[in-house]
Amino acid sequence: MKLNKRLPALLMAGVLSLSLLAGCGGSDYKVGVCQLAPHPALDAATEGFRDKLTELMKADGKTVEIDVENANGETSSVATIINGFVSGKSSLILANATAPLQTAAASTGDIPILGTSVSDYGTALEMDNFTGVTGINVSGTSDLAPLDQQAAMVKEWFPDAKNVGLLYCSSEANSKFQINTIKPELEALGFACTEYSFADSNDLATVATKACNESDVLYVPTDNTVADNTGIIANIAIPNKTPVIAGEEGICSGCGVATLSINYRELGETTAQMAYDILVGGKDISTMEIQYAPNLTKKYNKEICDELGLTPPEGYEAIESAE
Repeated sequence: MKLNKRLPALLMAGVLSLSLLAGCGGSDYKVGVCQLAPHPALDAATEGFRDKLTELMKADGKTVEIDVENANGETSSVATIINGFVSGKSSLILANATAPLQTAAASTGDIPILGTSVSDYGTALEMDNFTGVTGINVSGTSDLAPLDQQAAMVKEWFPDAKNVGLLYCSSEANSKFQINTIKPELEALGFACTEYSFADSNDLATVATKACNESDVLYVPTDNTVADNTGIIANIAIPNKTPVIAGEEGICSGCGVATLSINYRELGETTAQMAYDILVGGKDISTMEIQYAPNLTKKYNKEICDELGLTPPEGYEAIESAE
């Protein structure tokens, strides 16, 4: 079958279902994928999961129906999508980002749920003393790059900086977790840190302006609201000559100068292997440890660095242009 060239984009936008490709009749397994919003990192994780799981199933003579739905950033849509997977008796649910994971965990205690692009599962699931295994029908992969290494990156780029502004969305629990973790790391390196939290995109510009005016450099964690609004930050930080160190590559490509990057496609592929082990291998998801990205890469945004007159330290790769 010859596919329309626009099909991948439509799939990522939640317009079509991947069951059209995987064969919706008589499949051995039904997997529902709920992606929070269109975003390069989330898209890559979904694509890696889809392609790897299809490959693994095919090699084993199995068939899988993979239904990808995109909530386009709407909480109500996340609930509708997850409820559809539960009522449709999916064999497994992939929750791409924290909000889908939380909704899925609250919606079913029976269907295996794998998360991806989630920073900290203990925080997302409100589990005290989390040790890496949930003990329930939830596991998955984390997109959290080591925060001590990210703090060291701030020092590497800006050794003479005094004040680091920590800009994040207060309504995202995983963002607050990252800030709470990296703040003492930065303070141990001699930086004075100030938190600048915003409730949603409506007050982001106001808070970002204050943060840029009062900081030598900003640190922005892996944050879904920031990822959707990097242009707002860039339009404030760049004219103000305030550099941004970002928690992930997608944010860095929009408004940052450097990041410690993971490969989200690889993250999706790792999650697919976990799904295969559960569905075909019979592994108990409640005993499966959260997995992390296998590779880390130091990257920089050449365009913004040139605009700010910054030269990257040795060992950094330029982020590839989306064009």
